[in-house]
Amino acid sequence: MVAQRTYMAKAGQVNKSWYVVDGSDEVLGRLASDIAVVLMGKHRPEYTPHVDCGDFVVVTNVDKIGMTGKKMDVRHYTWYTGYTGLRLESYGDRQARKPEDLLIHAVRRMLPKNKLASQMLKKLKVYTGPEHPHQAQQCQPLQRTSKKVS
Repeated sequence: MVAQRTYMAKAGQVNKSWYVVDGSDEVLGRLASDIAVVLMGKHRPEYTPHVDCGDFVVVTNVDKIGMTGKKMDVRHYTWYTGYTGLRLESYGDRQARKPEDLLIHAVRRMLPKNKLASQMLKKLKVYTGPEHPHQAQQCQPLQRTSKKVS
């Protein structure tokens, strides 16, 4: 009887690819979950949990990402400044002020809570306009199945 061997990827053996995503008229959560899967490397057959197997993702037109319903006005980011009370800012105000942060925070919360998460998040490149400086990497369009904002 021949035993099957489980393949475990090593850190230097994984070839990294570059993907590009156009964020115009996309739903924030669905886009973030698709990006998180690629950053973790779960789309690859050689996925290994303790190795960063993910690829690079370039997202353009982040300022045109939306949410379904009235979530842009109703939901809020809260943070603590060190003084009494919390700071509040709606998703719509955050998108007007810092559109990149909206996607980065959503993806960061979908990544694993360990030391690899910071490495994975560094592979996410976010830009507000349609242009990006990563043309030399020959980015491929990311195949996605999620819906657009209507």
